[in-house]
Amino acid sequence: MQLLGHGFYWQDWSVGWAFKTQTRTIRNEDVTSFVGMVGMTEELFTSDWYLAEHTSFTGRLVPGALVMSMAEGLVIPATIARTGLAFLGCQVNVTGPTYAGDTIHVEGVVTEIKQASKGNRALVRTDNKVVNQNGDVVMTYDPLRMMKGDPKFD
Repeated sequence: MQLLGHGFYWQDWSVGWAFKTQTRTIRNEDVTSFVGMVGMTEELFTSDWYLAEHTSFTGRLVPGALVMSMAEGLVIPATIARTGLAFLGCQVNVTGPTYAGDTIHVEGVVTEIKQASKGNRALVRTDNKVVNQNGDVVMTYDPLRMMKGDPKFD
């Protein structure tokens, strides 16, 4: 019986392989829960009055840390569930605002695969773009991950 939702092994990918995730709408409740849980009490994320009086933003802002978390929540189950071994780092760039009510998805491309010297695993880097419902890229990031290899190559 085949297990559904199992991620890709590093050998399944090649440089240039591209993907697009499903979508997720970021709700006002998501923002409230996140800023409360992590203590991110900056008025940009907690005060409608402050936004209206002191900024030109047109809605409730979503912290970049939440956008990236939700982006990873879209990427991981679709690509590396049970095959991702470690998140090793990335460069993150917020390229535009994300507002409560925006719907995001992630578009990614594999840019680097380096087989480890020991074991059936590899370092894999992707360039990921977080795109909103209008087609605007609101964030880019380039995670480097350690991924399992296909057991048939053990």
